[in-house]
Amino acid sequence: MDPDKIEVVRVLLPAISTIAIAGVSGWVITTWMRIKHGYPLDGAWGQKLYPKTSSEELERIKLLSQENAQLRAELGSIKDRMANVERIVTDSGYGLTSQIEALRQLPDGAKN
Repeated sequence: MDPDKIEVVRVLLPAISTIAIAGVSGWVITTWMRIKHGYPLDGAWGQKLYPKTSSEELERIKLLSQENAQLRAELGSIKDRMANVERIVTDSGYGLTSQIEALRQLPDGAKN
């Protein structure tokens, strides 16, 4: 083999090895952290491997669903109340109050 090619391989081999080791180490550390914190692992095509479904998680999902339903019901009642307030404000009775207040501001001799 040509001595120049051997020299190039000798120079590039440590850099290529370092990059490969860093990539594999990063993948191992990422997988370890995901396992440690309870995230499900992904396969090569994005499918979940060994998803965790404990009774604690199912209970938490149930509680969150109940809370979500309560908040939706409360939001519905608030929307109804807001619609009533908008109807009162835009109603002619609100304008009537303004007219009554305007009449109170008139001098006593101007009233009929």
